[in-house]
Amino acid sequence: MKNKYIFGGAIIVLFLSLMVYLFTQSNIQYEEDFAVVKANGKTVKATGQWVKEKNYEVNKEQRTFSFYLADAKGVEMKVLYNGSIPNNFESAVSVVVTGKYENGQFHARDILTKCPSKYEEQYEEVKTTTSVM
Repeated sequence: MKNKYIFGGAIIVLFLSLMVYLFTQSNIQYEEDFAVVKANGKTVKATGQWVKEKNYEVNKEQRTFSFYLADAKGVEMKVLYNGSIPNNFESAVSVVVTGKYENGQFHARDILTKCPSKYEEQYEEVKTTTSVM
């Protein structure tokens, strides 16, 4: 009888621990200030622009892709991604990387690029509707 309560309590504690873990993992914040990204060491979604002057590197042996990203204040950080170069990377107007800053570089587990053509169509629509008025 007593073992039944201990087993049930252990399942409840395990379930609550799993829920807390999943809640903290999905609670990733956006950060546009790279000084904050470098200081806190938490998993974040950092938004910035690719520094085209420093180009990017693709290491086919280690299957890594690295580049420099700059925020609006001009603070740069090196981003390291285990995978191939994302589509539309070279033409992206901004880049969102999800990951953590460790050992002097940002280790991205996901990269999103914002394609300029999508926003140009919206800009053209707004431009034509405002000129008709």
